[in-house]
Amino acid sequence: MTTFLEATTDFVTLSPDDSRRELWRAFETVGLPTTSDEVWRYAPLSSFSLEPYRVNSEPTSRDIPVELRPAVAVAGMVIRTHNGQLTDVTGALTGVSVTSTAAGESRGGQSFAARYHDDAFALMSGALAPHTLDIDVTNQVDVDRPIVIIHDVVSSSTFLNLRVSVGGGSRVNIMEFYVGGADALVVPLSEFFVAANGELRISTFQRLANSAWHVARTTSFLERDARVHQAIVGLGARYNRARNDAEFLGAGASNVLHTTFLGSGDQVHDFRTHQNHRVGRTNSTLLSKGAVAERSRSVYTGLIEIENGARRTDARQTNVNLLLSPDAHADTVPNLDIRENDVVCAHASSVGPLDELQIWYLESRGVPPEDAQRLLVQGFFNEMTVSLPQAVADLVASDVRDVIAKVGV
Repeated sequence: MTTFLEATTDFVTLSPDDSRRELWRAFETVGLPTTSDEVWRYAPLSSFSLEPYRVNSEPTSRDIPVELRPAVAVAGMVIRTHNGQLTDVTGALTGVSVTSTAAGESRGGQSFAARYHDDAFALMSGALAPHTLDIDVTNQVDVDRPIVIIHDVVSSSTFLNLRVSVGGGSRVNIMEFYVGGADALVVPLSEFFVAANGELRISTFQRLANSAWHVARTTSFLERDARVHQAIVGLGARYNRARNDAEFLGAGASNVLHTTFLGSGDQVHDFRTHQNHRVGRTNSTLLSKGAVAERSRSVYTGLIEIENGARRTDARQTNVNLLLSPDAHADTVPNLDIRENDVVCAHASSVGPLDELQIWYLESRGVPPEDAQRLLVQGFFNEMTVSLPQAVADLVASDVRDVIAKVGV
């Protein structure tokens, strides 16, 4: 039987795309990470192998999951991918175009191979994705209805590249969903470029099967006075890793990032963030908040980097972890790298169980213990869901209730 590496090597070798071969050579040089690498030391790599996976499965057509239909109902455009390949675009929005292009340059002004030279999974995604899905919003357009993207995974492995470009003075709202993925390897690589005074709001809900491996990376590039509000919600996958970076390229740029998760069983939720303030008078606010139950665990590693010359920067990060079981575990590693004076920076983290005084308060008002705990957990997530589009917030709240009902507290 042809192995994963043999099949992918043949696929890349036969491809007419030189950038694929460059990316694959870079991947072969780097190799898969090990837990001796600091950025991967919490990952369950001892149980990971590429060999069970296969590549280049043909797209298949499936009905939109019923639980996603409220989001589809409010959308002005619905984009569907199957196994990483664009298959359908429904609806039209003024100033918005959707295309698929070959692998190419990163919007950060570098080749993919150069920008992601030390990230094996990002290099794999660039080399093996069927194409790059491009969403372009022209200048001075206020997109009045959301764009919904549904990524349906039914193959053994899915590699997906997404690139969103928001023109100067434009505003757009995107809701993105990952579904399916039983026993699959899912590796998305996304870049968001927001021009001067543009605004992007993007909410990504990963609700893959609990047997999947999900390793995602996003990078936002913000020019002068650009605004990005990004929400990452992860409830699915056996190993759920999301790295979310922001690069500030112009004064007045602002980035708000919320990440949240709920772990159960033996899940591992691994979140990494990097807010790179390259110029002054920029703002970043990061809140990572989640809960782990049963034997699950979470990892948060965040870095605020303020480069020399980035005066009057205001950057903050907060990580809050709720332990719902004595066997659950959370690691939190917030970091600051400040090479400039005249800045405001803050970081905070906490790990702990439900507040016993709050439980007692609810019980003293006649609320049964199980209901009191459930209400507190739902309230814990409310801070994260209130900033989401209603269709996403309702689905997250429903999924959280289902998980809590199954695992108990």
